[in-house]
Amino acid sequence: MVAIIRLRGTIRSSPEVRETFRLLGLYRQNYCVVMKKTPSIEGMAIKIKDYATFGTIDDDTYKLLLEKRPEGKEKGFFRLSPPRGGFEKGGIKRHFNSGGALGDRKNKIGELIRRMIP
Repeated sequence: MVAIIRLRGTIRSSPEVRETFRLLGLYRQNYCVVMKKTPSIEGMAIKIKDYATFGTIDDDTYKLLLEKRPEGKEKGFFRLSPPRGGFEKGGIKRHFNSGGALGDRKNKIGELIRRMIP
């Protein structure tokens, strides 16, 4: 399963990026979707890597997300709070590999989700 969290808005973004957010159901900042890992979903995640973060979610974190935010199962997205302690040092303008919060986190997406659930 892949978790995708939108971190930035779409001001000055391409129409492709806005359409991808719409297709994924990520309408606002700090919204999260959890989907099965398929090549098409991975391609969409790579397309929005400059505006969102994504990674493979473990079962424990997914169960916690469903427990704390049960309405997400019906609506298709989870509303999250900003993370306790803030984002990484680089903020939401740099990629995860460079010390920021954007892009592919691989298995570390669970840590961010746990900080975003109050």
